[in-house]
Amino acid sequence: MEEVGVLIVGAGPAGLATAACLTQFSIPYVIVGRESCSASLWRNRAYDRLKLHLAKEFCELPHMSYPADAPTYIPKTLFVKYLDDYIERFNIQPKYLTSVDSSTYDNDKKCWSIVAHDMAGCTAINFIAKFLVVASGENSAENIPVIPGLQSFPGEAMHSSRYKSGKSFSGKSVLVIGSGNSGMEIAYDLATHGANTSIVIRSPIHVMTKALIRLGMTLAHRVPLNLVDNLLVAAAKFVFGDLSRHGITMPKVGPMILKSKTGRSAVIDVGTVGLIKQGIIQVQGSISKIMGNVVKFQCGKEISFDAIVFATGYKSTANRWLKNGESMLNDNGLLAKEYPNHWKGENRLYCAGLARRGLASIAVDAKNIANDIKSVIDSMSG
Repeated sequence: MEEVGVLIVGAGPAGLATAACLTQFSIPYVIVGRESCSASLWRNRAYDRLKLHLAKEFCELPHMSYPADAPTYIPKTLFVKYLDDYIERFNIQPKYLTSVDSSTYDNDKKCWSIVAHDMAGCTAINFIAKFLVVASGENSAENIPVIPGLQSFPGEAMHSSRYKSGKSFSGKSVLVIGSGNSGMEIAYDLATHGANTSIVIRSPIHVMTKALIRLGMTLAHRVPLNLVDNLLVAAAKFVFGDLSRHGITMPKVGPMILKSKTGRSAVIDVGTVGLIKQGIIQVQGSISKIMGNVVKFQCGKEISFDAIVFATGYKSTANRWLKNGESMLNDNGLLAKEYPNHWKGENRLYCAGLARRGLASIAVDAKNIANDIKSVIDSMSG
């Protein structure tokens, strides 16, 4: 049995940021992560050409800036180095390969009882914590949709977390399912490596440039969001033209308001739209079923593929182990409260990095959590 003041579950950017903010107040904590390293999503489950989609000023963790000579859009390798430097700067020492099985709130003792296990030694570990921080991220488990006949597909079918590069797909027919930033960038990567590429785009999406999103996020602090959206939509139409004839329709709600209400991001174009316009990347609609290597689409079209990449996102798994957490998370593991009041539940329960607002929101969550924990501790000792 290990008694701790604060237990942080998750050693990705959200957990590390919370640990650093607690360190600033000299509040002791323990941080656990189920992987063998910090930020495993960034190290092991991100494709080679990935850069942060937002400018670096929106992607800093608390109390430490990027090096002055860092590029505006940080590549994956540099971001991982930044996280390693961050861990060193704040002397964060996660207990790796520690998986949380359950956590329940003890009303009598007014503390959280957490059962975990050491995955290396296969031993159980019990924690008693006054404060519990859920920082296990939105990207805990791969989300693969149910498609009739998928199990009959003889080729390679993978989630985007296992995709590294299009090199091995040269000359093959590949279907990318999912048209968020990962799906659009993977389609571009496949096409530029000589794969015969199709992408399924079912829902309306906003397509923007990096510069437009940077402008939008900068203006959002000073100008009403609907005006920012009007500007961005007009500019995007000017840059890309009418994309509806290429199978890409635009949502009725503008990109900044859509992000703030639903967490859905605009797609930042890396060159995919140009290849779609040239016919190098084919846009497909919804799939009705898969029959062997043939994919049948709802429009009746049938096309055979050698490989399928599911860029269909992730699910949070926190609700599987968090009991008595309904004040903060619903049954789907999603936030029960509206942003910006999402980070705090009842009984000294907190969450960092679950607001679907990226690294900028993680920094705000971490600061809020540390400030709140400090004020509770001060009031107890006052």
